Formats: sequence, structure tokens, C-alpha cells
Amino acid sequence: MGNDIKKVIVSCGTAIATATYVASKVKEIAEENGIKVEITQCKAAEVNYYISMLGKVDLIVTTTPVNVQGIPVVNGVPFLSGVGVEQVKKKIVDILKKS
Repeated sequence: MGNDIKKVIVSCGTAIATATYVASKVKEIAEENGIKVEITQCKAAEVNYYISMLGKVDLIVTTTPVNVQGIPVVNGVPFLSGVGVEQVKKKIVDILKKS
């Protein structure tokens, strides 16, 4: 894992309330597991733009479908619904530790 900072994009339809909430959860999960993260929030339509701007992106957590290749994408809806949260947390940690 090392001390490198993992780059995470959190996206939703408008990049306002939902992305802010999900981003706070991702940051909390990372901190609990000793993973340093840099989180960028954006609209789902802007994901590819931010990938090109950030260079290496380790993970995308989204509440809206996005079309990307070569970067792990995790559905962030469980953070909103409360259903399947533990599985999503584990998936996020596993991806960030491997990247």
C-alpha cells in the first residue's frame, strides 16, 4: 500500500448533495483503513474529463452509470439506500489497497 495517495472520483447526476455525501463516506472508509485519498467530485457526464485531468485514477464511486474503461467502478447507491453498505465498503478498501 505504501504512503501514496489514491485518487478517487465520486460522481452523481449533479455533483452536489449525493456526491458530497458519498465522498464523505469514501473518505471515512479510507481513513479507517489507513489509506490516503484525494477525492474529486463531479457530475457523471464529467468523469472522463476528470480522468484525463488527474492522470492516474485508482477508483470511481458513482451513483449514476458511467462509461469508463480500465478503472474500477463501484456503485455508491448502497450509501444512500443503506442496503449492501458493508459489501461496498469492503470492495472499496480491497480496490484501494491493490492499486
